[in-house]
Amino acid sequence: MKVYTRTGDAGTTSLVSGKRVPKDDIRVEAYGSVDELGSMLALLLHNIKLDQPDIEQALTKAQHKLFNIGAYLADDKATQVYGVSDDDVAQLETLMDQMGQDLPPMKGFILPGGSRLSAIADCCRTTARRAERRIVALSHQNEVDPTVLKYINRLSDFFFIFGRFNNICNQKEEIYWDKNV
Repeated sequence: MKVYTRTGDAGTTSLVSGKRVPKDDIRVEAYGSVDELGSMLALLLHNIKLDQPDIEQALTKAQHKLFNIGAYLADDKATQVYGVSDDDVAQLETLMDQMGQDLPPMKGFILPGGSRLSAIADCCRTTARRAERRIVALSHQNEVDPTVLKYINRLSDFFFIFGRFNNICNQKEEIYWDKNV
């Protein structure tokens, strides 16, 4: 099987419906950003060294959810995302609440990083935020299932909490932004 088709050489791509659109179309930007997030999430998963199977399972599940979201966004005829629900959003919130119990109160803005894994989590967070912005832009032109936005928003929050949780579990100091440095 050949991966290349040459059909995109002129700067267009096909949506699920077969409709051809420019590769910089907002819909392509939206599902492309979700695809990037899935790849960043794979990097995060392959660097986890915590004994936290609930977190690893949630992140693996998130990869599947991101594929569902990407497929939904790539289909200009879809009216509802498959396999992503408010229950999935609630599960992320429950895990964040559990991790948050072990975190010290924030004293200001925390700089990204602290450890390799937390830095990757921060890259996932910012990639999720970009995907969210692209999906919001798409929603100005086309109706978008609100569950998609809720899930991506909560996933970015999850990455932030997870980064902090990882640093605290590994006794890495959180570095607060100092505007005078």
